[in-house]
Amino acid sequence: MAPLRSYVAGSWHVPRDEGALLLDAVTGQEVARISTAGLDFGAALAYGRRVGGPALRELTFHQRAALLKALASHLREHREELYELSARTGATLGDARFDVDGGIGVLFSYSGKGRRELPNSTVHVDGAVEPLGKGGSFAGLHLYTPMRGVAVQINAFNFPVWGPLEKFAPAFVAGVPSLVKPASQTAYLTERLVELIVASGILPEGSLQLACAGPGDLLDHLTEQDLVFFTGSAATAQKLRVHPSITGRSVRFNAEADSLNCSVLGPDATPGGEVFELFVKQLVTEMTVKAGQKCTAIRRAFVPAHLMDAVAEAAAARLARVTVGNPANPDVRMGALASLGQREEVRRSLKALMQAGTTVYGDAERVEVVDADPERGAFVSPVLLRVDDAGLAEPHEVEAFGPVSSLLPYTSAAEVVELAARGQGSLVGSVVTGDPDFAREVVLGAAPWHGRLLVLDPEAAKESTGHGSPLPMLVHGGPGRAGGGEELGGVRGVLHHMRRTAVQGSPDMLAKVAGRWVPGAGRSVTDVHPFRKHLEDLRPGDTVVAGPRPVSLADVEHFAEFTGDTFYAHMDEEAARANPFFDGRVAHGYLVVSLAAGLFVQPDPGPVLANYGLENLRFLTPVYPGDELTVTLTAKQIDPREGAEYGEVRWDADVTKQDGSSVARYDVLTLVAKRAT
Repeated sequence: MAPLRSYVAGSWHVPRDEGALLLDAVTGQEVARISTAGLDFGAALAYGRRVGGPALRELTFHQRAALLKALASHLREHREELYELSARTGATLGDARFDVDGGIGVLFSYSGKGRRELPNSTVHVDGAVEPLGKGGSFAGLHLYTPMRGVAVQINAFNFPVWGPLEKFAPAFVAGVPSLVKPASQTAYLTERLVELIVASGILPEGSLQLACAGPGDLLDHLTEQDLVFFTGSAATAQKLRVHPSITGRSVRFNAEADSLNCSVLGPDATPGGEVFELFVKQLVTEMTVKAGQKCTAIRRAFVPAHLMDAVAEAAAARLARVTVGNPANPDVRMGALASLGQREEVRRSLKALMQAGTTVYGDAERVEVVDADPERGAFVSPVLLRVDDAGLAEPHEVEAFGPVSSLLPYTSAAEVVELAARGQGSLVGSVVTGDPDFAREVVLGAAPWHGRLLVLDPEAAKESTGHGSPLPMLVHGGPGRAGGGEELGGVRGVLHHMRRTAVQGSPDMLAKVAGRWVPGAGRSVTDVHPFRKHLEDLRPGDTVVAGPRPVSLADVEHFAEFTGDTFYAHMDEEAARANPFFDGRVAHGYLVVSLAAGLFVQPDPGPVLANYGLENLRFLTPVYPGDELTVTLTAKQIDPREGAEYGEVRWDADVTKQDGSSVARYDVLTLVAKRAT
């Protein structure tokens, strides 16, 4: 059997040596070989920078997002094949779906985020323009542009599909090519994933490369523009973090490491009650999904001291119903660990943990399996320990990366917060309770030590994705032992692959650089009303000035009667004058906005299809009966929507009165048709 191939520099690379054996986690038979020889990492990184980067940077966020959606749809058609191959890693069908469907789901999620939350542009403006001078001729803004290197992604063995896809998706939307280096034990599944991607022809060449090989001199070739994303053990993360290239060149480094995650059962729980059952069910699920080989699995289960016996009994009863064996058997609920070496590592860690506690369920050395050989396959029993002295060091320092967890007692919210912190930083924690006060105290106390916290009560349980499920719209990472980094988090993950740069200059220069109108930049007032222009004909700075329109007391009273808004400041002169902000009765803010719309709207059918919202609305100066309103509406940002017959236009609305003071500022959002073809 030939060693696994790598996809680098635009072609598949086959190692010349035989490589090392990779065994089926269930049968112990050879499934693949992997070699560490013959891969030119320097050339691979250079190819990504020279070919992949420019190709991606030519595309807008929306165009990249559309390709990501197409890729997700393509992979979804090949899920069954990936499920089948996943079984050789020891994964049940449920485990495979967690990995494969989860990875495809990340692609879909980032496709949506890229189209909804980022402009149809190659750059992203962060926040508002900052005035830097009194006269308005000097200002600054913050601009995000793609890094000019490669995102090197070093993945763990436990999620050979989700792992690379959750890192690839935000990098791709950001416009940064990826080099994926999977862990050896399950690299054959990642190789097949990349084969499917390359064969699809969907992605620009150079945007994704695969290195099925040892790390070699990979890090030696990093530059200041490259990024490194690592998932694995805390010890390995620390070694990589101090590599001379990373420290000497200030390479952006992100680590997501295994951690001693915890779950806390609230003191309001009662044996057999809904909260109690949620906690026990979640604990057993987290122990057995992926055979406990999840960096987010529950390692420490904190239980009110008076409930230790009840929880131990209930959890043991649930674990006794977990069938271990060949994932091909539909009755099997937990498969094997990824390798025999991983099984030995779990057993070694268990010996250390058992010095502090007693076994509630399971056997570290023996396990009954279905349709498999317990010695040839990397099988291990779920093991639940009980540590009655929660102050002992082992459960807070030793992790068995398998189906292993420990029950520990606590007596107060303050104590459990302190115990949770002894894990020295975790990816995730959960609080299972129906008591909001207890939840608040634990969450606020434990938050500095956790990247994510789940508060699970019967209401949330109806839709909760669970303790151990990272979601693409929420950050994934944690402090301290958990690696100190962040992944995912929606657009946050995209921006992590980009450089934020402060740009200073005149408003006109900033508008040109940013590709959008900014306050103080020139406006263009033409004979054609902007609402009569199709999307392709609009330009940032196109403006309509309308007014003045007097505001009468009758307007105010009619609006109050029509809407039912009879707040005293609009209807009672004496009460309004007593208000420190007003000199008498004032017009409703929404009356001002409504009158402004009446001024700038062009009523005839035309390219403007719909107004779909207002953003950043602020009322700045009171409007009194007798004041006159003028509105200046300027096209600020124009985003064609890919594959649609319309686009989105953001308008700057500035409503002023007769003395020139602004009474309201806001953004108007419209959908505008493209020219018919």
